[in-house]
Amino acid sequence: MSKRRFTITTALPYANGPIHIGHMAGVYIPADIYVRYLRQKGEDVIFVNGTDEHGVPVTIRAKKEGVTPQEVVDKYHQIIKDSLKDFGISLDIFSRTSNEIHHETASEFFKTLNDKNAFEVKETEQYYDEENQQFLADRYITGTCPHCQNEGAYGDQCEKCGTSLSATDLINPKSALSGNVPVMKKTKHWFLPLDQYEPWLKEWILEGHKEWKSNVYGQCKSWIDQGLHPRAVTRDLNWGIPVPVEGGEGKVLYVWFDAPIGYISATKHLMQNHNGTFNGNNWEAYWKEQENPADNSRLIHFLGKDNIVFHCIIFPSMLKAHGGYILPENVPGMEFLNLEGEKISTSRNWAVWLNEFVNDFPDKKDVMRYTLCANMPENKDSDFTWADFQSKNNNELVATLGNFVNRTTVLTHKYYNGVVPSKGDLTDFDIATLKELEAIPQQISNDLEQFKFKDALQSMMKIARIGNKYLADTEPWKLIKTDEKRVETIMHIALQITGNLAQFMAPFLPEASQKLNDILNIQLGEWSSTFNNDILPAGHTINPTSLLFQPIDDATIQQQKDKLEATKKENELAEATVTPEKETIAFEDFTKIDIRIGTILEAEKVKKAKKLLQLKVDTGIDQRTIVSGIAEFYNPEDIIGKQVSVLVNLAPRKIRGIESQGMILMSEDKDGKLSFISPTDKQSPGSIVS
Repeated sequence: MSKRRFTITTALPYANGPIHIGHMAGVYIPADIYVRYLRQKGEDVIFVNGTDEHGVPVTIRAKKEGVTPQEVVDKYHQIIKDSLKDFGISLDIFSRTSNEIHHETASEFFKTLNDKNAFEVKETEQYYDEENQQFLADRYITGTCPHCQNEGAYGDQCEKCGTSLSATDLINPKSALSGNVPVMKKTKHWFLPLDQYEPWLKEWILEGHKEWKSNVYGQCKSWIDQGLHPRAVTRDLNWGIPVPVEGGEGKVLYVWFDAPIGYISATKHLMQNHNGTFNGNNWEAYWKEQENPADNSRLIHFLGKDNIVFHCIIFPSMLKAHGGYILPENVPGMEFLNLEGEKISTSRNWAVWLNEFVNDFPDKKDVMRYTLCANMPENKDSDFTWADFQSKNNNELVATLGNFVNRTTVLTHKYYNGVVPSKGDLTDFDIATLKELEAIPQQISNDLEQFKFKDALQSMMKIARIGNKYLADTEPWKLIKTDEKRVETIMHIALQITGNLAQFMAPFLPEASQKLNDILNIQLGEWSSTFNNDILPAGHTINPTSLLFQPIDDATIQQQKDKLEATKKENELAEATVTPEKETIAFEDFTKIDIRIGTILEAEKVKKAKKLLQLKVDTGIDQRTIVSGIAEFYNPEDIIGKQVSVLVNLAPRKIRGIESQGMILMSEDKDGKLSFISPTDKQSPGSIVS
């Protein structure tokens, strides 16, 4: 059977901070398991990744640390690269988007699309900071979220309620650079007309890839069903890849245009000779369409759910527009991993950082791999706890897998000086045990081919559980006194189970697998879909044994819990602090505000928006529609007749397709609960609040 070719990518991490176990569970561990499995099968595989070094998060970090963006990406590229290497993620290359080869690749890609008239060049109005004399990227604009009233929302997302936003959605927007209110100013940008690719995407994804994971397929369907719109692929920034065509001066490629091209440039980087030439342009075999479609590489993206739309809709549309490139065969996107019941948050330091874990547990990397795989957020969010980490180690890796291996190897040295004994006549119990083991390798393969990593892990562990039960039921340590020939057969079978374990645990637990292969004095063999009953032939000598896993005590786990508890207390203290006073405004600005008492006449939930209510309010001036993010705190039927304070001269804006004509004023306590600001006595609608 000929080799299959695979191009495996993992979402590029931003080089503005270290990576945490959420990244590992959602991206790197599933990808690494899959790649190790493919390599063991003898497939032709490249596994590429690198740091995403452009975009506003990098410039924000640079501003915060008082250094240049280049210094930031140099620092965190190395930290992330070292962490992945220390953790055993078997990348062929960890590149970076600041490399010259990436700049060249992304620029050429853009120019090709531009030459094909694949872009729409449009003049639009965007926020501009007059004091700093620059256009503001989404992350440099903050304001009040129209959905939950969070005053610290960014121009692309509210991190409190998780809603994706456009900068123009924000209420009371401000520049994060100067604190001033930005103005709207015209600017020219290049747009990828995703609406033109909508019919093709419907056919390619919704009809052609129904086998994709339900969470991935569902998100794609939701985006397509809502209707796609042109998306800007350029930004007014000075950090990034300059727009390489006339009229692009002072602009860079939008990070979500340039980042996925990083997979292509990383492949080029991998195959580039020292003199800058390529090995017969063989990078194209992993990215370009071949004369015989059966020879095309299988492109598979591993990523978290926040990156699904970019890899399933935007990047494929870019590749389609360019022509000649393969398209993703599968995008096994994961949901999110929580930490001790709470969402992982880098800004709140609520995370288990990979570099810190490797320092604290240098010999427990496989334990973390096992725990994260067992709790992998394949179809829904999952949770990591230190108690479960300890339990997985002590009760499963030590007590089950490690115990079976240690028993088998210790008894082999004790009874036979480390030499595999001969197999005698098999009993019905022996035959039944081997029969039970027979189909497990194929089941592991089937699960891995379908990206069911948790199921595959459990199938692998089933081998160890069967082995443990086999020894417990046969009790060779008792029979050795009365039936040595029977013990030889028992130990021969137990050693075959151990040898198979060393092979099938390799994708999941690479360090432990290598250690076990060394003990058994064998090499990691090619993946087999059947159980090998003669993997350790009679007469083969194994090496001295040692424990694969060590117990973790309560004190060690308590240290990690204490570290998180300290972080929680710091966050609670910070959140309990009264919100600082905003900057002083002129009296003339205050007089522009027109706040009046209004009465809620009607209220209903906004479809597909769990936080929004659509209200009809009598303001005394008129009866108007106002959309308010209060649905989590008030039922529509409970607020009919409620008197509220209304900012009536706020410019109308569309929220979920509904024109909202004003704002209901609310107070928010330290726990995020919203309450109406209402008069103590009933007032006539239209009464002025002053």
